[in-house]
Amino acid sequence: MEWASAAAAKHQFEGFAAEVSNTLLRTGYLMTGDARDAEDLVQETFLRVARRWNRVRSMDHPAAYARRILINLVLQDAERRFRQKAELAQQHAGIDAADQCAARALRHVEDLAEFRWALAQLTVRQRAVLVLRYWADLPVGEVADILGCSSGTVTCTASRAAGRLAEILTSGQQPATRPIARQVVNGDS
Repeated sequence: MEWASAAAAKHQFEGFAAEVSNTLLRTGYLMTGDARDAEDLVQETFLRVARRWNRVRSMDHPAAYARRILINLVLQDAERRFRQKAELAQQHAGIDAADQCAARALRHVEDLAEFRWALAQLTVRQRAVLVLRYWADLPVGEVADILGCSSGTVTCTASRAAGRLAEILTSGQQPATRPIARQVVNGDS
């Protein structure tokens, strides 16, 4: 009988993963600007959710729990990913940027390449606030809970990030970019 329960839990998890994978992939892509990083982060998110699936499946909003894990992974790992990309770019200069399956899924993101580029010019924290607040359409309080900051910080960061994004998009020229590793990951607004 225990094997039947385990099989049912596995089936529930697989259904959950299929249901939320595109949303998590798009969120990860908007946060990192890189399809491979987004795929890796979503896989890590699913591993963490799977380890706690018996508890997670009884939650009111398991997708929100998974999204929070994904955002935390993005915020905690930005500098390491940047260094890793820089090292790999030197070694593998001619390798394709994304596999076709991920590229097809990401084509559903309605933003233009220029918008994604402009979004990538913001700090990781600013991107997180804009993606969660406006793309995922979460209330300020929930974004604050996910990012571990106050509602005022979310509001201020969203305002500054939106202003900076508008400035980048309307300037007509590409501003000097700061690599992600150099950006403040925690506490910027």
